[in-house]
Amino acid sequence: MNRLSRLEASVRTIEVAEWWRGAAIYQVYPRSFQDSDGDGVGDLNGITARLDHIASLGMDAVWIAPFFTSPMLDFGYDVADFCGVDPIFGTLEDFDRLIARAHELGLKVIIDQVYSHASDQHPWFIESRSSRDNPKADWFVWADPKPDGTPPNNWQSIFSGAAWTWDARRGQYYLHNFLREQPDLNLHNPEVQAALLEAGRFWLDRGVDGFRIDAVSHMMHDPALTDNPPTSDPGRLKARGHDFQDNIHNQAHPGIFAFLEKLRALTDEYGSVFTVAEVGGAGMGEFTKACTAGGDRLNSAYGFEFLYAGALTPKLICEAQANWPDDPAIGWPSWAFENHDAPRAVSRWEHGPHRAAFVRMKLGLLTMLRGNMILYQGEELGLDQVEISFEQVRDPEALRNWPLTLSRDGARTPMPWDSVSANCGFTSGTPWLPFGPNHPAMAVDVQNEDSQSPLATLRVLVALRKAHPALRSGAVERCKPDGDLLEFIRTAEGERILCRFNMGQDPIEIDSSVEGEVLLALNNATATHLTPFGVIITQLP
Repeated sequence: MNRLSRLEASVRTIEVAEWWRGAAIYQVYPRSFQDSDGDGVGDLNGITARLDHIASLGMDAVWIAPFFTSPMLDFGYDVADFCGVDPIFGTLEDFDRLIARAHELGLKVIIDQVYSHASDQHPWFIESRSSRDNPKADWFVWADPKPDGTPPNNWQSIFSGAAWTWDARRGQYYLHNFLREQPDLNLHNPEVQAALLEAGRFWLDRGVDGFRIDAVSHMMHDPALTDNPPTSDPGRLKARGHDFQDNIHNQAHPGIFAFLEKLRALTDEYGSVFTVAEVGGAGMGEFTKACTAGGDRLNSAYGFEFLYAGALTPKLICEAQANWPDDPAIGWPSWAFENHDAPRAVSRWEHGPHRAAFVRMKLGLLTMLRGNMILYQGEELGLDQVEISFEQVRDPEALRNWPLTLSRDGARTPMPWDSVSANCGFTSGTPWLPFGPNHPAMAVDVQNEDSQSPLATLRVLVALRKAHPALRSGAVERCKPDGDLLEFIRTAEGERILCRFNMGQDPIEIDSSVEGEVLLALNNATATHLTPFGVIITQLP
């Protein structure tokens, strides 16, 4: 083999090993994607039946939110068996069929791993609470009360109230950063780490291609149980006790990084496995980047810059891109505008009469950013947030903090597959959450027939991204915000591609001296004129 052949072979090996770099990933929320058995709740067989849709978008991978055995108090994030499938979603054999079908279609499969906490119905916790000297006594975070019987410190739960619950069996409090039915695992204990890594191995052995690691910052706490100080942000919305504190000591312990290195070593045994950290909350920017630092931790981190932003602006885009420079020591970003925990972006960033153009521009922007693009189910249709009455709310966080915490249910409503069925082709039963009143008209079958629909636009955008290394995995040469005009250049392998977006409702005249081939124009934009929310993508000479 000559030198050139060896170089080409090396490049191909890197591309296979890093299939995730610049990947287009589709997030499925199982309860709301497709119901196959008529109980009104989506399931694994339903996902398998609809994988063709995901593949038709040009996606590289599908990320499936938790489907593990659970009491469903937090809809799967309260795990009672890390290696089991909850009967409401199907069986392990159903999951195996899903994996096989996805791989037939060229789709990788990413699943959640919830390592920071478990369900109080998990056998580990049942044993741990039974006494102070059982084999799993130290598998969760237990602490004695203060002399007056109050909790060990002032930490507050994200889902409201104290982060401690009294347990009479042990005569101690246990820690829970989320629901009291979600006790925190004690990852300071090496036995707990080993058990969680074995759970990860279980799914890797079944063929999964990646893990999204949930609530990474909450994996370890300060063992000294130091009180958190009052919040340093006077303008912070205080919907919960948690919001009154700078949450320093109940999360982001530096010992987390050593565990992530163990997890990375495990996934590296299986080759091209993708790992992405989910780190939420204020002030977590440096911790998030540290989760991907050095090449021996996680591959990527899930960006929160856009999920709760009140407006999408050129300045916000450039700041987010600057926070993740093209530096191998920092890691690779993953971006999302929507997910199952955040309000639909179209409703947050509503633009009245220009709504259709805005949706196409938003999809174009997500596709052109440096990093992985993560598309939430229904985002390809431009679905908006559904108003859920208090009587219909299922979200445990909203039920505890109503009305200051917006219900996450409004972004979790069922996927509309067709415009003619009673339940939009999602179920033959009664859907677990209602459809939005305008969602049937936005169904997949309707948009498949419309070349200007968000669905059709996305397919073109993803194909363009995959055809150009600069757009899939290239660097950002510069990012320039100028009022409503956003410009940046993506570069790789000799390509230079100029991306220009009008992120406002007024037309913008742009530099007419730019030479090159226009690869894409959205919303009737031209090489010299950006219509409201117009987009021009130009390959420079």
